[in-house]
Amino acid sequence: MRRRLIALLQTRARNVFATRKDSDVFLAPGLADPAEAMRSPKSESFREDASMERIYCRGALTELLKYGPRDLHAAAKTSNSPSVLILIIPGNPGVVGFYKTFMWTLYQAFNRQYPVWSVGHAGHCAPPDSMDMVKDASVMEEDVFGLNGQIEHKLAFLSEHVPRDTHLVLVGHSIGCYITLQIMKRNPELKVIKSVLLFPVIERMACSPQGQVMTPVLCRLRYAVYLPVFLLSLLPEKLKAGLVQLALRNVYSLDTTMIPATVSLINVDCIGNAMYMGSQEMRLVLERDNSTIRQHLNKLIFYYGAIDHWCPVQYYCDMRRDFPEGDIRLCERGLRHAFVLDAGEEMANMTTEWIRDDLRGLKQ
Repeated sequence: MRRRLIALLQTRARNVFATRKDSDVFLAPGLADPAEAMRSPKSESFREDASMERIYCRGALTELLKYGPRDLHAAAKTSNSPSVLILIIPGNPGVVGFYKTFMWTLYQAFNRQYPVWSVGHAGHCAPPDSMDMVKDASVMEEDVFGLNGQIEHKLAFLSEHVPRDTHLVLVGHSIGCYITLQIMKRNPELKVIKSVLLFPVIERMACSPQGQVMTPVLCRLRYAVYLPVFLLSLLPEKLKAGLVQLALRNVYSLDTTMIPATVSLINVDCIGNAMYMGSQEMRLVLERDNSTIRQHLNKLIFYYGAIDHWCPVQYYCDMRRDFPEGDIRLCERGLRHAFVLDAGEEMANMTTEWIRDDLRGLKQ
């Protein structure tokens, strides 16, 4: 009933805002038509090899983005070389579309030899007409949308969709780094050859400058966001794209793949699940898990931002002090925490160099 009501309201809204002339009022001077930005030549190249899938994992709707083989179990039967998967664990919101440029660049850098996949967070994508957010009501009892539920969600995905003998390169971003460490801790039998932790949110989250701002919003005020998001969700896709482009107009070299990815997030259930997960992050991401880091230190690369308000430079200094032998780096390129906005290709090129020797070693 709820979905039928929303569909009806969306139809009414489209009738009101249907004309091109009306949609143009949302474009700032100098901005390209958002529909054209979403169909840029660069975006077209991504579609050649990318596979976007929606599945149920632990009973919750999950979005996958895949470059390379779609089925690793089938691929393993036809290959004699060691099976490898580069798996991206996103930040929050966990929308896989944010990582298209990053993933495509990684895939191309290794001559399309290794599959590059990303698994979105449970419930961070809008369900198509043929699916619901959860497979059945019992899923909600397991708190799959909470932080611990998202960790178990990734472990379940690996168990169901990745052969046990696959060599893994895990690439975590933001809270995805915390999830990556937990994956390695909870399933030590995984064949992880390297984990790259980009702008790692792994400790004292609520104490960070950004955390101090967002904690009250996520923990006490998030319900106030739902009505505006619902109203925005009623707009036609082109109007939503125009608003997103307007909001991101100050990003100088904006990756145009950000526009459709952000538009897909304008959904009450998606935003609600992302903010609920964020509220738990503020309460649960406290002390750094030094035991897990020490156990896997030779497999870990930490890359901290020099202008990152989620994990400030002091966190980098503390890591260097506590783990002087670790591979812990500080960005010297001025990249932002949300590097996917304008530096996905640059970040992927660096990641390629960091993991190249480990992948080459598998063949020897």
